[in-house]
Amino acid sequence: MKYRFLILSALVLLLVPSSAIGAKDRNVHRVMTCNIRVTGLEADEGWPGRPWDERKDVCLEVIRSYAPDIICMQEVVYDSDAFMEKNLKGYFAFGFSGPEMDPYVEGYHNIAKNVIFFKESRYEFISSGSYWLSETPLIAGSCSWNTNRARHCNWVRIRDRRTGAEFRVLNVHLDHKSEEARRNQSVMIAGEAGQYMKDFPQILCGDFNAGRTQKAVSTLVQAGWNDVYSSLHEGDEDEFTCHIFQGPDYKPKGPAKRIDFILTSGPVTPVSSSIVKDSKDGIYPSDHYFLVADLEILPENR
Repeated sequence: MKYRFLILSALVLLLVPSSAIGAKDRNVHRVMTCNIRVTGLEADEGWPGRPWDERKDVCLEVIRSYAPDIICMQEVVYDSDAFMEKNLKGYFAFGFSGPEMDPYVEGYHNIAKNVIFFKESRYEFISSGSYWLSETPLIAGSCSWNTNRARHCNWVRIRDRRTGAEFRVLNVHLDHKSEEARRNQSVMIAGEAGQYMKDFPQILCGDFNAGRTQKAVSTLVQAGWNDVYSSLHEGDEDEFTCHIFQGPDYKPKGPAKRIDFILTSGPVTPVSSSIVKDSKDGIYPSDHYFLVADLEILPENR
């Protein structure tokens, strides 16, 4: 009977209205991580996908329906950044403009950024930064460890205007080809974040291109980071987030893997988390499912 209750509880969580995930009290922050898929590749031979112009409104609608306080997007390029910044009213965006490695001003040239949006009405901007996931983190576009392309981390430090709680949000997209690169990129992220006091709250979002038991994720867990979804869905890991626009019809070639994560460090309490499988008229917002979580950060922390 106990197991039946757990199964039913999980189903209820998946079926509740999108605006009803978690208890939205003054100490709870709703965070989404969204790989929105680069634009401009749909015409490539053999590359499955749906053009950005056909799905951009669905992508925006799905994100808005969850009323997130903080959104971490990956694979953002010029046209998708302009669209999101125009239409996500009331959000401050950080992480698209900055030191460039791309001489072009449009399109996709193996360059995509990790943009962080947060509600201006709720948060006060404190500081921000970027670093490249390489042995030379201050050199834009630098590559190490057999990474297929340059990768970076964007972060913001913000203060909740309601409670005074201060915390940091990091947004990453790890390499998709090299396991060596992913492992070292995670080591680097853990080291940089480890400069902060253990009682300082931090939230790390992103596409890790690896499952929870692989080094890219386990390295951070061993460093003290908490995988929010796993902590709330123990034993329920037969899930995947990259579905190549096929939704539930997608059949992974190997074991199912959730490669999109929301991790926390310090005094952050997970309240709820769900994989976002929404679509409209058969159109999915991206080739990835998004991930949403409600996280409690008490004002006493800062």
